[in-house]
Amino acid sequence: MSLLIEPVAIDCLMVRLFADIDEANMPWMLAADRRLREAFGEDLIDLVPSYTTLMVHYDLLALSPVVARERIAQALDHLEPEVGTLGRYHEVPVWYDLSVGPELERLAQRSGEPVTRVIERHTSREYQVFALGFVPGFAFMGSVDEAIAAPRLKTPRQAVPAGSVAIGERQTAAYPVASPGGWNLIGRTPSQLFDRNREGYSLLSPGDRVRFFAIDRAEFLNLGGNDRAIEVRP
Repeated sequence: MSLLIEPVAIDCLMVRLFADIDEANMPWMLAADRRLREAFGEDLIDLVPSYTTLMVHYDLLALSPVVARERIAQALDHLEPEVGTLGRYHEVPVWYDLSVGPELERLAQRSGEPVTRVIERHTSREYQVFALGFVPGFAFMGSVDEAIAAPRLKTPRQAVPAGSVAIGERQTAAYPVASPGGWNLIGRTPSQLFDRNREGYSLLSPGDRVRFFAIDRAEFLNLGGNDRAIEVRP
């Protein structure tokens, strides 16, 4: 780990801890997140952790950029990973079907395996939530099995239904709200990933662990899922 502090705005500093994305970074990132929140207290407007960085948005009326840098450096001095500290564990149901996961067939063709095997590979491992972004509650998770990793669509869809589960390169995610998107859609979850009435709004947070499991259409509908089909991209 190496500490680099970079300005991104007059009241924002980017704290870079690592050069490369690695699942082993997460205990360090969680420890840094906790220390920075404690160090800034009420002077902190927002703190956004990501794969290798944390963006610190502070109150410019309370702190000068110089003092903010000093707080960061002091807070992260002798930083140690939070061994044994893990985020929450979630089991997320998914209806894997070509009508809501039109790229399932494409991923099967890329891997040379049947669609059922693609589903097995996606549900066979536990995923780490690295960061939230793009839209509220959108959790970037990894890493998927290399056999089902796939580049994003050349032309993004203008509208992806909420709950759509997708793969982009070696990451996976579920769209919390309807939005544009260019990831490969493989299914849909009935879980409410973003809720304005929930504390923190998002079901998932950086450091959380997620395991997807397959359900059929009847259970999907029973859980409140929307089974509206989506178009297949050429």
